[in-house]
Amino acid sequence: MPDTVLLDQRSDGVLLVTLNRPESLNAINTELSTALRETLAAAAQDPDVRCVALTGAGRAFCAGGDVKSMRERSYQEGLGSDGEYHTEIAIAAMEARQTGVSGILHTMPKPTVALVNGFAMGAGFAIALACDLRLCSEKAKFGMAFRNVGLPGDFGGSYFLPRIVGQGVAREIFFSGEPITMDRAEALGLANRVYTADDFLPQALEYVSRLGQGPTKALGRMKANLNRSGEDSTMEEILTSEAVMTRMSRDDADHTGAVQAFIQGDKPVFSGR
Repeated sequence: MPDTVLLDQRSDGVLLVTLNRPESLNAINTELSTALRETLAAAAQDPDVRCVALTGAGRAFCAGGDVKSMRERSYQEGLGSDGEYHTEIAIAAMEARQTGVSGILHTMPKPTVALVNGFAMGAGFAIALACDLRLCSEKAKFGMAFRNVGLPGDFGGSYFLPRIVGQGVAREIFFSGEPITMDRAEALGLANRVYTADDFLPQALEYVSRLGQGPTKALGRMKANLNRSGEDSTMEEILTSEAVMTRMSRDDADHTGAVQAFIQGDKPVFSGR
């Protein structure tokens, strides 16, 4: 059986993670979910990984949950030591599964970028939203297709989407389940960049390479401040956070080196330290 997640640790500090179930449009089953969680947990702790880029093999980014195996997986996750199904065990397992993907993408102290090459539907759309940025092919499509299978949504879509597009538009996207073209996605701020399909990956990787070679610790602290700002912190709390994070960054080699380069009229080279 081929690996459900492919890894490419690039020399520019970018870890390219490819969901590899193209025959199923990279729909999430147990094997893919487990492999992705393990990959992201390791990447978050690895100092050589300075940016995580997530994409999909074939013509989809991720079509969401694997509907064919969904019911059986839900049942298996809810089995207790007594061999009986328990709703609370199933809920805890699902929470852990979502936190291990969307939660880590949102909180790891380095940039995470979705390279959306094709369909990103349901949970696939939610996972793309959990990333800091979304770089998209002109042929990509987003959609909250949960209504089509009678589910309310998962992997943080209800959290991330209204913070980007507002409550009114988020409700329309969830309730309708209609696909979103890249023209509309870009207008709504869901797509940070849209590239031509023919050379999508090279263009997207050129962009993320700049993040991989950036001041990693400072970018991680920016991310922490922005996360707090988006989570109903007060202005005073954000100012305190910015002060703390800035003071921590004063001791970074990237900061001292960049200041020296600026004084000398040179271009800074960041090591991620």
